[in-house]
Amino acid sequence: MKETVIEMIRHGEPVGGSRYRGHGIDDPLSEKGWRQMWESVGEHSGWSRIISSPLTRCAAFANELGKNRQLPVTIHDDLKEIGFGAWEGKTKAQLREERLEEFDAFYRDPVANTPENAEKVMNFHARIGTVFEHLRERYQGEQLLVVAHAGVIRAMITYAVGAPADCMYRLTITNGGISRLRLAPQGVLLDKLNGTAG
Repeated sequence: MKETVIEMIRHGEPVGGSRYRGHGIDDPLSEKGWRQMWESVGEHSGWSRIISSPLTRCAAFANELGKNRQLPVTIHDDLKEIGFGAWEGKTKAQLREERLEEFDAFYRDPVANTPENAEKVMNFHARIGTVFEHLRERYQGEQLLVVAHAGVIRAMITYAVGAPADCMYRLTITNGGISRLRLAPQGVLLDKLNGTAG
């Protein structure tokens, strides 16, 4: 049986720069963000299909790449980013100034310390786990490109390799970085983190 491969690319930098954007903010990609993504995929064309978050910073690139490589594109609503609640639109510097205790507590233990009005990390991790199982079952033997968000990629990696949800934020996922999961007979292998295609 052919191995299933799930490559995941994080969207490039959106307009407005680096800040907490969950599914409550839908900023488009900046010129820099588009460039980051095209540079990461290069001329690679080994995917069988593209699966994308519905948010503009992912879906716009997914649709352009699909046209460019003549690949089917599926928008999957559950690939949207975790909801950050009161943190939406804020920079790290703003949160350190306005909500330092909450910020520090979240990064010490994101499962036990949910930001105000935010989606719970355990619920988010379970949502992305369900997406992973769907991809594994539906697209056996295919090479997929998932266009998504840092949180989604963190959750998919930790779920797939059996790591607990509270480990998610120990992974750094870069703008335009490609990470890869191989669904091998011995189990799921993470064999690329923040790389490029190919």
